[in-house]
Amino acid sequence: MSMHRRLLVIVVAVIGLAMVAAAAQERRVPAPSELVLSYAPVVKQVAPAVVNVYAAKVVQNRNPLFDDPIFRRFFGVPGNGPQVQRSLGSGVIVDPSGLVVTNVHVIEGADDIKVSLADKREFEAEIVLKDKRSDVAVLRLKDAHERFPSLEFANSDALQVGDVVLAIGNPFGVGQTVTHGIVSALARTQVGITDYQFFIQTDAAINPGNSGGALVDLSGRLVGINTAIFSRSGGSQGVGFAIPSNMVRVVVASALTGSHVIKRPWLGAKLQAVTPDIADSMGLKRPAGALIASVTSGGPAAQAGLKAGDVIVSVDDQEVDDANAFDYRFATKPLGGAAKLGVLRAGRPLSITVALRSAPEIPRDEMTIQARSPFAGATVANLSPALADELQLRVDQGVVVLDIDTGSYASNIGFRRGDIIVSVNGRHIEKTADLDQIARQQSRTWRVIINRGGQQISAVFKG
Repeated sequence: MSMHRRLLVIVVAVIGLAMVAAAAQERRVPAPSELVLSYAPVVKQVAPAVVNVYAAKVVQNRNPLFDDPIFRRFFGVPGNGPQVQRSLGSGVIVDPSGLVVTNVHVIEGADDIKVSLADKREFEAEIVLKDKRSDVAVLRLKDAHERFPSLEFANSDALQVGDVVLAIGNPFGVGQTVTHGIVSALARTQVGITDYQFFIQTDAAINPGNSGGALVDLSGRLVGINTAIFSRSGGSQGVGFAIPSNMVRVVVASALTGSHVIKRPWLGAKLQAVTPDIADSMGLKRPAGALIASVTSGGPAAQAGLKAGDVIVSVDDQEVDDANAFDYRFATKPLGGAAKLGVLRAGRPLSITVALRSAPEIPRDEMTIQARSPFAGATVANLSPALADELQLRVDQGVVVLDIDTGSYASNIGFRRGDIIVSVNGRHIEKTADLDQIARQQSRTWRVIINRGGQQISAVFKG
């Protein structure tokens, strides 16, 4: 009797399994609740921390000819008054105290900056820190006495090609907009946007006005700051670039300490690309890595034993394809420790440890030359190893041009950022006070020697 019962149980079980299998294969129209897949929860979490940034600056419509008293006597003073230029971009709140990250090119030269939150409130903002090398600017909301929604930084080095990302900003000024796409490429180093050529490429639609906006992962963390697009029409064509969050994090960390200068590790060496010809001559398998062209005496590279001709192929076991990739990897390392560099020397692999310390700095004594001279409108500073590293110059002593006012004498003559003023009328220029003093002297002729890109240029200007 017990055996018959066991047999009956087995038969019932088999029939039950068959019915379950048949039900599993049944085709039916799914209920709407079973198909609701959406990025809405991520957007709801992130959107309050993404802001609009409005920048305005006053521009004088001034022709240098009207500075000539004879010209003014015959033609009078022009009636064109100042005009206000406005720019629109996006930003991201990265600290609950009201710290906002955007692009330098969004707020460059601005006299007035306003930040509009997602809830339509507006705040005046002040510039805390600008880093032209990375195109990252940090703003602080004025008169803010509350805790704001903010985004957490993700580790951008953990991104992989194919990861889904969302771009949030204010394209064309139409209001906050969300687009989605994937990470199309990583470590783009041939873009030509900033000194640190290392970008996340995405096909998420990015348009004018998105600059400074957030690129986030599906956990709602900030992986990048949208900064540029490649476009033939001015609109999105599926090729957008974002500054990796690991670089943004370095700038924000400096801003939180109250520093007005970004402190980054200094290698103390000049690097160049490894071309196919160089790779062949050195017996390398492929043209990759950063070739050391020269080493600064007393710098971290020299103290670590690096030599001209060495090829750096990795930083802390992260591969380095070119000099731009090395700059990014090294610049995002924290100061105070050490980095392990993978090096090829005469084809032999080496591991060399380099101290992570900042370049020596001296008072920059920045000033804008006002006196009527070829330098009028040029902002200059004293050079130091730190400033030379920032501007990627081979010379680290003297006086360098940092900026040029549009429409000024210096601009019309053709001075550029990075020009080193060597001498004026035979006098060697060692510091900004020297240049300011000589610019105040009345002179009919100005004999100027500058160093531009390692080459000396002599010019003569009439007073």
